[in-house]
Amino acid sequence: MDAFLNEKSMLDLLETLVNIDSGSHNKEGVDQVGQKLVPLFQELGFEIKRVKQEEVGDHLIVTHPKKKVASILIVAHMDTVFEKGTVALRPFTIAEGRAYGPGVIDMKASLVSVIYALRYLKEFGSKAYQNVQVILNSDEEIGSVTSREIIETEVKGKSFALIMEPARRDGSLVTERRGSGRFTIEVHGKAAHSGIEPEKGRSAIEELAHKIVKLHELNDHEHGISVNVGIIEGGDAVNTISAMAIGHLDVRVSTLEQAEEVEHKIEEVCASADVNGTEIELTGDMRRPPMLKDKKIEALFNIVKNVGADLGIEIKDTKTGGGSDASFTSAMGIPTIDGLGPIGGNAHSDKEYLEISSLKERTLLLAKVIERLNQK
Repeated sequence: MDAFLNEKSMLDLLETLVNIDSGSHNKEGVDQVGQKLVPLFQELGFEIKRVKQEEVGDHLIVTHPKKKVASILIVAHMDTVFEKGTVALRPFTIAEGRAYGPGVIDMKASLVSVIYALRYLKEFGSKAYQNVQVILNSDEEIGSVTSREIIETEVKGKSFALIMEPARRDGSLVTERRGSGRFTIEVHGKAAHSGIEPEKGRSAIEELAHKIVKLHELNDHEHGISVNVGIIEGGDAVNTISAMAIGHLDVRVSTLEQAEEVEHKIEEVCASADVNGTEIELTGDMRRPPMLKDKKIEALFNIVKNVGADLGIEIKDTKTGGGSDASFTSAMGIPTIDGLGPIGGNAHSDKEYLEISSLKERTLLLAKVIERLNQK
């Protein structure tokens, strides 16, 4: 039944996509990825709505004219975390059953999978592909800042949402994710020479240090709360009392209640200074709600599991602390499954890889899941 899936053709398309630098802030590159995909969807009869953006790549909404109100939403992203020039340093390669390159598993292999799953259904004579709407967004890796509203708007009225993040290393799908937030703490102090007149200075670095200690005390790993100041900036010279310091804070939570509580506590910590004469400016918010495995998600997972069994694939599920667009669709009450892309690992690193053997397998799984859901 997978005769319609040509591995060489799939890998050729994957190589084309991987060899385009498309970091989130590289609008030209992300738009180039979109330009490669648009005609492939058009060949299948889909219409493309381009949502233009100024600072990031344009988002694409893909809909079949024979099914203007599709019941299945697929979400995939075209951006990566890699800077412009990465492809020149390490382009697409294949070695020992794995494909390598920037964004190969997160998530350019998934883009290939979506195209070929829909093509498979059409060539196999199933009209289920027409009941699918696809959102290709361009800023997932930086929090889906401009695409979140599009996803939340388009998912309304849908019966199912399929998110194309890669499967875990062991092939597991994702049915639960922690919510996430990003905050920036900017501290303003007063500069002074640390040897001649240190008493006239007000150290922004010292104030930020107090805040980091207090913020890290909010960690409660046992209950799924993680608070981490991962980047700090500040100071002009070693012999100068710092007038400016900045801390960048990442937050992960397991429930909506935790999100509200932690955000409130962060605001409390930053409401007053420990070092007299310094001022604190807090910006940011909780970007993604948690994806909770409720009865709807469990029922959808069981459908996918049964489809996998029919194909001889054992499907397991897991939870993860990483964020994805699944958080938005699940928070809207839509049954959502994530991790439906091919299998790979080491995402966001120079060792990122795709297990080539999973490319056809997971594409066929996606196609059959779409077909099964179309019958619901």
